Amino acid sequence: PHPSRSDHGRRDQAMSDENVQTDAAEETAPEPVVTLPGDEVLDPIVATHPTVVAVPTRHGHLLSVDPEDLVSVVAAARDGGYRMFVDYCGVDHLRRRPRFEVVLNVIDIGRGQRLEVHVAVGSEDPTLPSLTGVFPGANFYEREIFDLFGINFTGHPDLTRILLPDDWEGHPLRKDYAVGSVPVQFKEAHKAP
Repeated sequence: PHPSRSDHGRRDQAMSDENVQTDAAEETAPEPVVTLPGDEVLDPIVATHPTVVAVPTRHGHLLSVDPEDLVSVVAAARDGGYRMFVDYCGVDHLRRRPRFEVVLNVIDIGRGQRLEVHVAVGSEDPTLPSLTGVFPGANFYEREIFDLFGINFTGHPDLTRILLPDDWEGHPLRKDYAVGSVPVQFKEAHKAP
């Protein structure tokens, strides 16, 4: 018999509860252990960037990267076969610190592998290095992230608004942006019957 969807969450919770340490002396975090993902392209990247965390996914890997390692990690992945630039987007985790995250998706067509690169960015002066030198197609994506989230990209050739007027105030995809505060004028609203 297959568990119902509602049982799935409880089963996962029960499985994770078995691994919980109850001894207060053992609750300190262990020293991080670098685990290589077992991938010919990603192993050297993880080995030479000690802060990179690799997690296997259904169709490839997810790398969590520090901002200062972003360009070198992405360039190494591209040189290793991840040459298809797919997407680059921003995320606002309003109540989490660091608040912002930028996610890059690239594909190694020859191996049929996807790579997600996640970079956390703080809310005070959110800045990342530009990837336009690695993937020229990142140009408009970085402009969109800048325009809608307010994340700056150092070294970008033309970091200007791409969707909103130049005099627009704020960044509308931030979760604390005042949505609906502009009164809407409907076409037929003021006509007398």
